[in-house]
Amino acid sequence: MAEHGPGDGRGAHDGGRGQQADGDGLTATYERRWEVRRKRGGRSAGDEARNSYYGVPVIHKPHWEWLVVWYFFLGGLTSGSYLVATIAEWFGGAGGKPIARAGRYVSFAALLPCPILLILDLGRPERFLNMLRVFKFRSPMSVGVWGLLSYSAFSMLSTLMQAANDGLMPRRWLFSRFLRAHPARLVAFAGLGSASFLGGYTGVLLGATAVPLWAKNALLLGPLFLTSAVSTSTAAIALVLALTPRAPRESLRRLERLDALALLAELILVLAVRIVPGRVIGRPLTAGRNLWVYLLEIIGLGILAPLALQWPALAHDELPSRKRTILASALVLAGGFMLRTTMVFGGRRSADDPAATFALTASRTSPST
Repeated sequence: MAEHGPGDGRGAHDGGRGQQADGDGLTATYERRWEVRRKRGGRSAGDEARNSYYGVPVIHKPHWEWLVVWYFFLGGLTSGSYLVATIAEWFGGAGGKPIARAGRYVSFAALLPCPILLILDLGRPERFLNMLRVFKFRSPMSVGVWGLLSYSAFSMLSTLMQAANDGLMPRRWLFSRFLRAHPARLVAFAGLGSASFLGGYTGVLLGATAVPLWAKNALLLGPLFLTSAVSTSTAAIALVLALTPRAPRESLRRLERLDALALLAELILVLAVRIVPGRVIGRPLTAGRNLWVYLLEIIGLGILAPLALQWPALAHDELPSRKRTILASALVLAGGFMLRTTMVFGGRRSADDPAATFALTASRTSPST
């Protein structure tokens, strides 16, 4: 993610032709609505400039697309799995061990593509290396890169310790003996801070830009992404255990309880993100097909449907069905991916909307607006 990315300046339009170079180097043509002033009933340039920018985007839209969507999704998955595994290891007793073991491997598997996705998005590997030369506390990108590195060290070490204790390394290896000689629980506990940071910082990163949809939800996106990280990672661990014949169903019941709590919290935050921006800024979430994606795919299939599948076992305190767990987990994972897709591409559409930028500016200058 290039640091100069989203919303840091005015559109580079070419004067009277109503064209603007977008982030891909292509040229888009925008409607110059003030030009209809010569027609009867048309608006003058002055009329149009009061609350718009002649129909031209005021800020550059972010160039982030699918690489960043996948990075956000996998970053949440790896951090959430680490959190769930560590909590199960510390407080789960004997029944928590299968959860901790599966969580360690899911966390590491989801972590591996993250640096690759970041480097591909930056375009040149040296840009990623340059970000490691300095640490800027006021830069969300710099803090994020160092947070990812810190978390990666804990995740890798915890997974290697788990593999050594599981007998996946020859026990006579010096490195294996070294890993087994150190307290894995303390190492995992020490990484809780960096895992929590990674789970929520992607949402904070969006809120730190000038993109109207993200900036208006700046206080909500961090908690929303962290909550979604917990729900998707819990679902991923449950999916792995449900597909493992010898995994105890008691572990699935514990995961379903945690997943239900995370989904309820996520539901509240998802609704708040839709309501807080208001009609103009929230248009990328409500206009046309976007409304159905938000209501049906994120809320309906990604949150309410898994809760409905989990409800019978939760209500009667029964052991869950493996097939039902597999289906519910798949829906939660798909919903978490759609949430990040909608927020990233919704932000791009929001940046292209001059009315949204003006509405955001007005809300900041006049709190009552």
